[in-house]
Amino acid sequence: MTLKHLSVLAEDDDDPMLSAVNLVDVFLVLVVALLTAVAVQTQTSAHESVTIIRNPGQPNMEVVVREQGKEVRFKGVGSAAQGQGVRAGVAYKLEDGNIVYIPETGVAPADAGAGAADPAKP
Repeated sequence: MTLKHLSVLAEDDDDPMLSAVNLVDVFLVLVVALLTAVAVQTQTSAHESVTIIRNPGQPNMEVVVREQGKEVRFKGVGSAAQGQGVRAGVAYKLEDGNIVYIPETGVAPADAGAGAADPAKP
């Protein structure tokens, strides 16, 4: 090999556009990786169960429940609920803030006695 041949290779390495092209390639790979991560996260979160309460305690309170890709919205009317019903169970608030619901056994469902007369009423 001659020194003249080596100097030709050295001249090609001085081109500043080569480093810019390499940076563009690196950023393209990063963008594709980020888009893939977002797509995977969106697919996994679509199957989770989530409950969101918007404006808690306000007259326009809304509860949004997402289960298995389906979304159900419950909107408050700004007043307390009224109607007849039966006791279905007891709820306890634990020290850590969790609420535990314990259903009562032997309680008839609310719609089972809808057509029958209540013996406690005159």
